[in-house]
Amino acid sequence: MLDHLYRHLMRARRGWYARRPEAVRRLAHPVIAVGNLSVGGTGKTPLVAAIAERLVALGERPAILSRGYGRRRPARGPLVVSDGVQIRAGVAEAGDEPSLLARLVPGAAVVVGANRYASGQLAEATLGCTVHVLDDGFQHVRLARDVDVLVTTPGEIMAGRVLPFGRLREGAEAAGLADALVVVGASAEAAAAEARQWGVEASCGAARVLGRAVPDIEHADLDPDRLRETHAPVVAIAGIAHPDRFFDGLRAEGWTLVRTLPLSDHHWFTTADVTRIAAVVRDTGARLVLATGKDVVKLETLRPLPFPLATVPLTITVDPATAIDAWIAQARRRHGASRGGAR
Repeated sequence: MLDHLYRHLMRARRGWYARRPEAVRRLAHPVIAVGNLSVGGTGKTPLVAAIAERLVALGERPAILSRGYGRRRPARGPLVVSDGVQIRAGVAEAGDEPSLLARLVPGAAVVVGANRYASGQLAEATLGCTVHVLDDGFQHVRLARDVDVLVTTPGEIMAGRVLPFGRLREGAEAAGLADALVVVGASAEAAAAEARQWGVEASCGAARVLGRAVPDIEHADLDPDRLRETHAPVVAIAGIAHPDRFFDGLRAEGWTLVRTLPLSDHHWFTTADVTRIAAVVRDTGARLVLATGKDVVKLETLRPLPFPLATVPLTITVDPATAIDAWIAQARRRHGASRGGAR
């Protein structure tokens, strides 16, 4: 069957690089990879942001290295989206998630490109970066990683099937190659139990947290909290992997959703989309449109918008809270011990 073939090909690919360490490139500074086994959102982006924020707080100058999936105008080589001080590239060139990360972590550089080694070299040589966070990097075995963090949800790996009949990018056995397992939607105890099942030594539970809605600059006088407290009607849109999670989270926070508009992951908005959203707002009497940060970075390119818009940020908390510091310390130790050879 096709899924067995795909599983075999992915296992063979990992094996090829494992037998040829000279083919694996190593950057001058530590690399922490964040990824998953499944296609679609499990919380990678907010976790990447959380790790980069912690690195900034510790005095490091992190570079977030992203492939830049879904870019409308990809560059030939590595592209600096943010130098850690200012944003240098627009969303069409950068992609939605790198653009969002550049906003979420202003002290971190963000570089996109298919060749993450070249991106990391650029970040080290021209931006002075001292550590790298490899976004969606669990399968990017051409680059040596000092710590591999695998993000999943409860039971997702065990119940999943490999592409093309399921959502897993490689066989479940690959989970055992992770250094740490992050189970979003699970307690620390439940995450530890799942990690033991796959032979992963370190683990933590995690929770998605919706932040306070932030109005668009064109409607800065709006008070979203007041609208929520008074049960004013709102419309919610989400072009992410699991839009229902976003909508359910808004309802749990007390928002009165009169219409939800789920879109495909990485959806690029057009003027026709804006017209459609405006019609929904008019027909429902909605006072506000709520969207994810990933959607807002693209909607803003179509300003002025005929409706009030607010971003609802998504963050992630980990349990135990010391987990991120442990990964950083481990990456530093391993990188120091393995200089000159690929892991």
